[in-house]
Amino acid sequence: MNVEKARELGFCFGVRRALRIIEGAAGGTGIVTLGPIVHNKIVVARLKGLGVGVVDDIDSLKGGVIAISSHGVSPETLDKINARGVEVIDTTCPIVRSAQKAARRLANAGFGIIIFGEASHPEVRGLLGWAGRNAIASMDAEVVPVDSLPKRVGIMAQTTQSRGEFAAFVNRLNQRLLPHSQEIRVINTLCQETQKRQLAAEELAATSDLMIVVGGHNSANTRRLAEVCQHSITTHHIENASEIDAGWLKGVRSVGVTAGASTPDEAIEQVMNRIKELGPW
Repeated sequence: MNVEKARELGFCFGVRRALRIIEGAAGGTGIVTLGPIVHNKIVVARLKGLGVGVVDDIDSLKGGVIAISSHGVSPETLDKINARGVEVIDTTCPIVRSAQKAARRLANAGFGIIIFGEASHPEVRGLLGWAGRNAIASMDAEVVPVDSLPKRVGIMAQTTQSRGEFAAFVNRLNQRLLPHSQEIRVINTLCQETQKRQLAAEELAATSDLMIVVGGHNSANTRRLAEVCQHSITTHHIENASEIDAGWLKGVRSVGVTAGASTPDEAIEQVMNRIKELGPW
């Protein structure tokens, strides 16, 4: 059996940056993050060992230092944090920050904004805050209430979405918007590192008998990798090596492995080693 890793996988620049910031600030200072710093249990557990806790909302904040996760937050949330007079460590990914600025520019120019993304995801909730009251998030162009939007409309995406799916969303949405709109502006807010990982996963899936995608089940970019691979071959999304079922490997000659942008190197290597232990040789 051949086991091969995708040429692009694991920690992206934004995640490495966030962890460098938070690890550099950790050490007896009572830091908590507003939501997990990234969507990966291994990383969150490691930070807990450094004294970094997690709170789900601002009202739960008891300490004097709070860190904003790589997904970013809305201006309203920032105002609430600042009103408490606590120190803020901002690890918002620069790509997400750029998307926030794009949303604010559109809103200030009077555009209604449609975000291609999961409305419940932390990044999208933050983007909606920057986009203002004439903004909605949807994964389905058919349910967007186009006739109730302003005449000028901006379309953007959650940074970890698929390029192909975003293009399809924009194409269908344009068809529905044209009878109602005077101006339609599309801003490509997709993360290029995420796109590289998706392309590498797609290429590896095309030459493998089975794909294993490693990363948090609550990680949007990891789920997207699994979706990309599933178009080509049987794919399993796991968080750690213990989830691998030996039955998956029966009759399999080649296994491809990829991992989400918040998946640490050690988790990837543990999966590689476990596949080699279980596989027929």
